[in-house]
Amino acid sequence: MTRKAVSVAALAVLVFSIATPSFAQCGGASWYGPGFNGKTAASGETFNENAMTAAHRSLPFGTKVKVIDQSSGREIEVTINDRGPFVGKRIIDLSKAAATELGFRNRGVTSVCISQL
Repeated sequence: MTRKAVSVAALAVLVFSIATPSFAQCGGASWYGPGFNGKTAASGETFNENAMTAAHRSLPFGTKVKVIDQSSGREIEVTINDRGPFVGKRIIDLSKAAATELGFRNRGVTSVCISQL
């Protein structure tokens, strides 16, 4: 391989690594709020169903995540402040406000892809 080809390949790897989110996952999403509003979340914060927050099984608290609803294409940003979901193959539990913003609150569940910001 020539020196120019190596340089181009190295540049491509660098650009790809910068453009690729450090975490991405697709799967089911649900929402929660009533019954939990005002209670302490796993992070120690008071849960607010009207805030743009979410529960994830393993992402660190305070992580900002982009959530894209696969059926509508809508996207939002939420902050992880709780643990869950613990039902089936769901990957994220969104606050009532986040589910409303994505437009799936009446359905209860949807399919999403999430990526760390």
